[in-house]
Parts: sequence; C-alpha cells; structure tokens
Amino acid sequence: MTELILAEHRPDPVLRARDGICRMRSRIHQRICLMDAQLRTFMENPEEGAATAEYAVVLVAATGFAALLVTILKSDAVKTLLLNIIKKALNVG
Repeated sequence: MTELILAEHRPDPVLRARDGICRMRSRIHQRICLMDAQLRTFMENPEEGAATAEYAVVLVAATGFAALLVTILKSDAVKTLLLNIIKKALNVG
C-alpha cells in the first residue's frame, strides 16, 4: 500500500508579502473611513435638528398666544375700551 504524502503548502515569500500588503491596505482603508466619518460628525453643526424643534415650539406658543389674544379682544370690556380710544383719537382733530 502506497501512501501519497503531500507536502504542506507554503506560499512563496512574494505571495505572503502580497497578502500582508493587501491586509494592511484593508486596515488602513477602514481606519481612513472611520476617521472621515468622525471628522464629518465633528464638523457638522450639532444644533441643526434643534432649529426644527425650536421652530415647532415657537409655532405652538404663537398659536396659543393668538388664541388668547382673540379671546381677550372678543370680550365686551376690551371692545368698549378700544372703541373709546378710537373715538377720542378721532375727536382730537
């Protein structure tokens, strides 16, 4: 019975160097991409989303103030007061 003994496959030094360079290139590329993402994150204005939230809060407050103002202006006391002011202003001349 004959056995065929295969020698352990060992790539030549050029192939090992090429594989090592490819792995190194891949790691460098990953690190550069990570650094780029970090720089873009730090350079981005962190309050861009806050402007939208502040705008929404201002709209809600303005709507509430407008409703309050309409309610006040519809009251009889304010109507009388405003009419008296207008009459006095027109009678001055």
